[in-house]
Amino acid sequence: MPRCSLLLAAVLAAAGCAPPQPQGNGFGATLEPCRIQGASGLTSAPAECAYFRVPENPGEPDGTTIELFVARVPALNPRFPGTAFTILAGGPGQAATELYADFEQVFHPINRHHDILLVDQRGTGRSNALNCDYDDTEVLEFTPEYAAEAAIACLDGLEGDVRYYTTSVAIRDLDQVRAALGYEQLDLYGASYGTRVAQHYLKRYPGQVRSMIIDGVVPAQEVLGPDIAPDAQSALEDIFDRCKNNADCSEHFGGLPETFARLREVLRQQPVELAMPAPVSGELQTVRLDYTSFVGAVRLLSYAPTSASLLPLLLHEAGEGNWGPLAAQAQMTALALVDALSEGMHNAVMCTEDSPYFALTGEERTALRATYLGEVLVDGMAAVCAQWPAGVIDEGFHEPVTGDTPVLLLSGSADPVTPPENAEMVAAGLPNSLHIVAQGHGHGVLTLGCVPRLMAEFVDAAAIGELDPACVHRQVPAPFFTRFSGPQP
Repeated sequence: MPRCSLLLAAVLAAAGCAPPQPQGNGFGATLEPCRIQGASGLTSAPAECAYFRVPENPGEPDGTTIELFVARVPALNPRFPGTAFTILAGGPGQAATELYADFEQVFHPINRHHDILLVDQRGTGRSNALNCDYDDTEVLEFTPEYAAEAAIACLDGLEGDVRYYTTSVAIRDLDQVRAALGYEQLDLYGASYGTRVAQHYLKRYPGQVRSMIIDGVVPAQEVLGPDIAPDAQSALEDIFDRCKNNADCSEHFGGLPETFARLREVLRQQPVELAMPAPVSGELQTVRLDYTSFVGAVRLLSYAPTSASLLPLLLHEAGEGNWGPLAAQAQMTALALVDALSEGMHNAVMCTEDSPYFALTGEERTALRATYLGEVLVDGMAAVCAQWPAGVIDEGFHEPVTGDTPVLLLSGSADPVTPPENAEMVAAGLPNSLHIVAQGHGHGVLTLGCVPRLMAEFVDAAAIGELDPACVHRQVPAPFFTRFSGPQP
């Protein structure tokens, strides 16, 4: 049975009630009690839900329509009528309702006084999701040849016109929902790719934004792809340096950069095939780990402090000939990622907003080859997008965002994809902003320590005001595992 079918079954079963039914065309639907489910399938949260029908092609209002899934979590003690705190998910391809359900507790301080508005961006979640089938044993594959084949198979299996599942169309949907529900302004929270959506919404509808939080920032002026390998290299070197400067880690895993270089060379010469249990079913499977899947796995594991804390141990064990733990951890991380993302929507965004703007010189190619990821990602994306139609993109899409809207920017100093320099680039055009950097942390700091409280204080005031980031600066990353039972006591 294809995994996407299993995933759909889990969504419908675990929600605790049937999803609300469409109630007519346009924006006349009524929000009704429901439960929304997290991407993991293990979490859910109460809300009020409805479907809103919109044209798939905004230029053809009488043409084919799709349904947007919308959820609202009413404030416990509403103090800000006419506004809603709106979550814009990452990916591209993650659903806002799933992000909220997985991290509901983090948003409780905001929900005390603010309605929370969730719109599954078209192509994700329950908004005509553009999901693709995949094989569990192939989630670590990313050669250009495999990427092209997967893109063709994905595109052939999708219903709908993928040209209309881009950021430029999605923000129009969001503003229509805002108006239909009677909100004058939105307080935006964007994570990762959601930071791009937030910036574009602010550029197009500046009067409709009361405040904005962007976490793991993708600058509006940046083309995603060429900088990923250098940023990932810097983050990995940060992990190696922290290990070297930590007594326990350096004692157990001395010479980590040399171990990593040796593993890369081994896999360049000969892939490793492993018989190992599938993460979910436990069924014995054969997993092939080659150079591209290895470096892709290392990049994924460097995203968060919890998985980064395992990386020295995993590399050390692989260096001793025990590849299983690294392959298993990488596969679990990759499966969680692809389960959370709608690949068709992801491709629609990347092949419209990023890949067409790649213009790498020979010198830049040489610089990429000096990183551990090399040209794997840019060549893989180019291979996908050679098969994928480009879609709708607004004029001036990659122009920087400017204005006096209060903005809180959040970064992790060891982020392998959106380093703090990205946020500084955006902050340059936003004089009414504050940038907070969590030292040693990776991609996204939403759940870190006092960050939820600071976010609530910021949204309540819609001002930088008296925000004190000292509590974030005191948060240290997870300690390194020196054995599989955990860090040194």
